[in-house]
Amino acid sequence: MCVTCHCKNCQRQAGSALSIIVGVPEGSVTVEGEVKTYNDKGDSGATVRRQFCGDCGSPVFTLVEHPPGVMFIKAGTLDDTSSLKPAFHCYTKSKQDWVELGDIPGFETVPDAL
Repeated sequence: MCVTCHCKNCQRQAGSALSIIVGVPEGSVTVEGEVKTYNDKGDSGATVRRQFCGDCGSPVFTLVEHPPGVMFIKAGTLDDTSSLKPAFHCYTKSKQDWVELGDIPGFETVPDAL
């Protein structure tokens, strides 16, 4: 599952208008080296664990409480992003006014289906 997130926290973390993330089962990724974690807060008050490379500072993963068992890989860390197409935009309530969503559905927060 590939989505874009327009929440203010992702904007700050990405240093951009949005974050492109790929959801995968939490146990399906093998990490070499050490990542550091910054505990952020989502709209619900739940902890959002933002993991980044301790050497270069690049954001790598985001772990959230909902949906459980899913981790999000920051798409910018992937070598080949040519097949990625976001299924939807989330947190459009805080998107930058100049960002056009195109034909991809957008949700004010996170869709209930997750």
